[in-house]
Amino acid sequence: MDTTYFGRQFGLMVFMDNTTRAVLHYAVVSHETNGAYKQGTDYLKSSGIDIQSITCDGRRGLRTLFTSIPCQMCQFHQLQIVTRYLTRRPKNIASIELRGLTLNLTGLDKADFIKRLDHWYLTHEDYLNECSINTDTGRTWYTHRRLRSAYRSLRTNSDWLFTYQEYEQLDIPNTTNTLEGLFSELKRQLHSHHGLNENRKLRFIKDFLLSKSLK
Repeated sequence: MDTTYFGRQFGLMVFMDNTTRAVLHYAVVSHETNGAYKQGTDYLKSSGIDIQSITCDGRRGLRTLFTSIPCQMCQFHQLQIVTRYLTRRPKNIASIELRGLTLNLTGLDKADFIKRLDHWYLTHEDYLNECSINTDTGRTWYTHRRLRSAYRSLRTNSDWLFTYQEYEQLDIPNTTNTLEGLFSELKRQLHSHHGLNENRKLRFIKDFLLSKSLK
């Protein structure tokens, strides 16, 4: 499940079945919220659909919201988070190594990843904890705040970056790439109908998703 936006007009939250690639449910939303995801899964359950696992973008609070369902954070979204903090071409060695570790997520298991993350931390702990000071006010702050944020994100999310390996029998996807592909296809087709007002755009989206739904 994931959400995509169409400018500032509205967002589209979609729930897709990984096996059939069929759209099971969608909702037009103004904002991506955990409550909307909960409403969507409740709707699926009330429709008789057995939710065996969830792959999502790692939104804060989602994992604790679905404690009875195996949840996988999209590894590509994790890479995007780290890249947002460190850029695609970080300059210092600590950032280069941390992004390199993130790029290798798909080739690691949880134990190996945590072992490497621990090694990275021990190697760069002093650099990570460097502080700057305002000599006029005496105020201090961590010098490498973006690097710390990237590291904290990996550390916090490590518990659900490898769920797909813990439940191999469920064939859980480790990314939401299939759904991202659907979003890209939708936006390409919508772009060829440039100029539609919001009502017509919503009707187009509805017809598109209907064509991707279970028959």
